[in-house]
Parts: sequence; structure tokens; C-alpha cells
Amino acid sequence: MRLGINLGYWGLGMDADNIAVAQEADRLGYSVCWAAEAYGSDAATVLSYVAAKTERIDVGSAIFQIPARTPAMTAMTAATLDALSGGRFRLGLGVSGPQVSEGWYGVKFDKPLARTREYVEIIRKAMSRERLTHDGANWTLPLPGGPGKPLKLTVHPVREHIPLYIAAIGPKNLEQTGEIADGWLGIFFAPEHAALSIDPLIAGRAKAGLTLDGFDLCPTVNISVGEDVKAAADTQRSYAALYIGGMGSKDKNFYNQLTRRMGYEQAADEIQEKYLAKDYAGAAAAVPHELIDSTALLGTKERIADRMHAYADAGVTTLTLAPGGIDYSLEGRINALRVGVEALELAGLA
Repeated sequence: MRLGINLGYWGLGMDADNIAVAQEADRLGYSVCWAAEAYGSDAATVLSYVAAKTERIDVGSAIFQIPARTPAMTAMTAATLDALSGGRFRLGLGVSGPQVSEGWYGVKFDKPLARTREYVEIIRKAMSRERLTHDGANWTLPLPGGPGKPLKLTVHPVREHIPLYIAAIGPKNLEQTGEIADGWLGIFFAPEHAALSIDPLIAGRAKAGLTLDGFDLCPTVNISVGEDVKAAADTQRSYAALYIGGMGSKDKNFYNQLTRRMGYEQAADEIQEKYLAKDYAGAAAAVPHELIDSTALLGTKERIADRMHAYADAGVTTLTLAPGGIDYSLEGRINALRVGVEALELAGLA
């Protein structure tokens, strides 16, 4: 099992630290450094900067938001980042959510599965450097009746095939991800509930005549190092409450739905109710300790190594760490990176 690092969003006051964290992950042999975007910093600019400041570690978008860019623009960006990084780019995509898609980008959040499939088809075609034509429900290239003509990508990526990942949570999206992508970007992944995610991925791979061999199962997992497991878990409460309670509307929150599928229906209701009422402390307090403990790496190096076994046994191939928690200083985050490597070695998974 390989390790990755997720820097999250840029512009939250830790920018210089993020580069130092990425450089330490590069030195320690981490496989990939991911960056996110929502409606603040964009991931492409951050990744180009990280690539320039590192030597070996891959850089990946987790995620580029599908409503933010045309598929041809995403293909251009991916090809450029791969060329600039010397073949170290991984393309992660996601539909975002209805509030961001419609509120920030002005793109209707309808038929996300069909939109994603079509988006990936165009990207694959463009990056193969064949002349780009497409006739679909969302995009027609070239536009008919005008001066447009089929064009070919002029940039040569370093590699013939840039790995393409999709962030997916719901069963249908997971199945499609298995069918059309090279890897999966997960969140709130609990090894004890691995079948919720992996069974649909396996079904999607089977549709394409494939297995999970060579498919990268890549969940992001918060890591908080310390002797007191409860204290480590408590530092993750606000993060969990934000996603379960506040990401999306009351009727359409993918993280809340995942929490329900994991058996925490009552807690999911309470977290969301309190969060939407702006009782953020109450929402955080309502997150069950067991939910945090099953979806994060908490405690000592030895305990973290034991949990890493559970992730590997569940089929995870790249475990992406989001370091912080008890000590979110630069020193604390770098220590978490080092503990991650030591725990992987202790578990015999390096």
C-alpha cells in the first residue's frame, strides 16, 4: 500500500507550510500530493507550484470540478501539468455539489452521471491527440453550422496515458467510476464498511470486462497523532460535522447519505439539524466517536499501524493522509507524515 498526502484547500493561512509539507512528503517517498478546490483557490495553479517545488512525488487534482471547466479545457490543463511536472500528474474529477455548481458556476446540477461519463469521453479523446469531435447531450464539438472545425491537442503529455480518478460516494456513481476511470477518490472510508464503496466499483469494473487489478483505491483519511485517542478524535469533530451537516442542502448531502448507509441514521439527522441551525458546536458534539475512529487514523504509531492493516485488507492501494488534528502546526503536520511512514513500515505494508 502506498501513501499520499492531501493539502486540502489553498489560501487558508497555511500556504508556506503546505509547500514544506509537500516537500517533506516528497523526501519521505510519498506517492502523490493532492490539492482541492471549491470556490476559493483553484487546484491547477496550486499543483503547478507544488510540482515546481518537488522532485519525485506525483501531483493530483482532488478534485477538478466538472462544472468549472469544459472537458477540452481540462484536457489542456492535464496535458500541460503532465508536461511541466515531467510526467507526474494525476487527473482527479468530481461533479461537486448542487450549491457550488449552480451558485458559483451557474451550471445546472442535473444528470451528474451522464455528464461525468460524457466529460470523461471527451477528455480521453482530446488527450489521445486525435481530432476532437463529439455529439452528446451536453457538448457538441464542433458546434454545427459555424466556423468551428475538429482540432487536435498541440501539447504532448509526457505519458501516453494520464491516470484519471473520479471522486464518488453514491452507489451508481461508484459503479460508473469503476467502469470508466483508473482510480477512485474516497472520503469517510471505513474498512468495516468497505463493501459500500468497493462492491459497486467491482461491478463497474466487471461491466468494462475488468477487475480491480491496476485500479487505484485512494481514500483520503485524516490522521491525528497522540497518546489520547479520544482527544485525537475530538479534533476531527468539526470537520466531520461540516461535511455530514453542512455540505449541500438538507435534501441533497452526499456525505450525510453515506453516514446513513454506514448505520448512523439518527446521528446524521442530529448533526444536520444542528449544523443547519448554526449550532456548530452541537453538531460537532453529535458526531459519534465510533464514526470518527473508523474513518480516521488516530492515536499512537502502533495503533495507526494496526488500522493501516485494516485499510490494506479492505483493498486500499493508496492511502492518502490529511495530517493535522491535535497539532496542526507545521511541525505537527510533518510529524504526522513521518509517523505515517513509520506506521506503514511497522505494519509491514511498505
